[in-house]
Amino acid sequence: MTDLSQIVKAYDVRGVVPDQWDEALAGLFGAAFAEVTGADAIVIGHDMRPSSPGLAGAFARGAAARGVDVTEIGLCSTDELYYASGALGLPGAMFTASHNPARYNGIKMCRAGAAPVGQDTGLADIRALVERWSEEGAPEPAATPGTIGRRDVLADYAAHLRSLVDLSGSRPLKVVVDAGNGMGGHTVPTVFAGLPLELDALYFELDGSFPNHEANPLDPKNIVDLQARVREVGADLGLAFDGDADRCFVVDEKGDPVSPSAVTALVAARELAKHPGGTVIHNLITSWSVPEVVAELGGEAVRTRVGHSFIKEEMAQAGAIFGGEHSAHYYFRDFWNADTGMLAALHVLAALGGQQGTLSELVAQYDRYASSGEINSTVDDQAGRLAAIRAAHTGRPGVTLDELDGLTVTTADWWFNVRASNTEPLLRLNVEARDAATVDRVRDEALAIIRG
Repeated sequence: MTDLSQIVKAYDVRGVVPDQWDEALAGLFGAAFAEVTGADAIVIGHDMRPSSPGLAGAFARGAAARGVDVTEIGLCSTDELYYASGALGLPGAMFTASHNPARYNGIKMCRAGAAPVGQDTGLADIRALVERWSEEGAPEPAATPGTIGRRDVLADYAAHLRSLVDLSGSRPLKVVVDAGNGMGGHTVPTVFAGLPLELDALYFELDGSFPNHEANPLDPKNIVDLQARVREVGADLGLAFDGDADRCFVVDEKGDPVSPSAVTALVAARELAKHPGGTVIHNLITSWSVPEVVAELGGEAVRTRVGHSFIKEEMAQAGAIFGGEHSAHYYFRDFWNADTGMLAALHVLAALGGQQGTLSELVAQYDRYASSGEINSTVDDQAGRLAAIRAAHTGRPGVTLDELDGLTVTTADWWFNVRASNTEPLLRLNVEARDAATVDRVRDEALAIIRG
């Protein structure tokens, strides 16, 4: 039997195909998803990876065998699947491995209204059923099997996004978009159609082998082409999407990366203008600038753990209008509390196009501190290294510690967070300070302990 602990992660299913999982297992996941959600109908989408159509089809047949009617929306971005789940009121499954290499694939699952399915909200139950059926054999089919039909929601998805951000008064903008051969190449042309934008398209051909670069814009080497193109053509900005196009990264007119924290603060400001006094969620890795901007504009900032299931849960509980993460995931109340990089991109375009300055000038007010970015260290003993950092800072004057997610050490002039990876023997370090020299000093001190 396949070891599901290798592929069932905290928020999704993800592994190498067919080494770790295949269509037979996808069929069991479809049956288990139907069982756990108790739904009469579900919606399924997939990305451009060669294995995605087959896995999605097997999942659909597994669910239909349990009496569930299936709507297949075919090629889509993950946030397009969330749109379908929200607009149709159906649980959904998206077949993608996001930014992972070509040999990987996975499933992101949600309940009706794009509500997350994580370990504590159904994924553990799905895993248990798949493990049982893998050993005992698949469950008996329902007396009346469900139907499998097709529906195209791309135009409706695009129209919904455009209804949330008004670009009608924007000045014309030249924008370079790097789709990384991922699903942005499918969604961007439809979403941007008719807007006052001159689009310069990089790598829009759907190709799950990722022939140009990995579809992971969080890694600086994967936005080099975008940066060069922005400078070459004199664009106003550049946008880069990951493989399933649910995350969007921004570079300014100089080709310099715009911090996702600055984007979070910018979008928060726009959402608070529409919803005065609203609540904005941010994870604990985002910059100090985010809660500062929210407070300055009369909103309430709520700090939470890293991870979309935590953000979405807090969004729902707090009735938040918006949420952002350092990894360029952006969540909107107007989008069923789900994450959509495309909607964040439209907000950036509207903010830039609504004034005459450059993007670097616009975001300067939201980018107030120096930061290290995320630094990963391979360690033999995650808990031991974290304990060593805690011991080194406990009792120091002016230092506070908290363990909301990993360990965060904070002073008046700097903070850092160290978190253990859930899937690899890594510790992840993020440092922020009032100046770059302090970032370097605090980073080096922390790494000396982590790697000691």
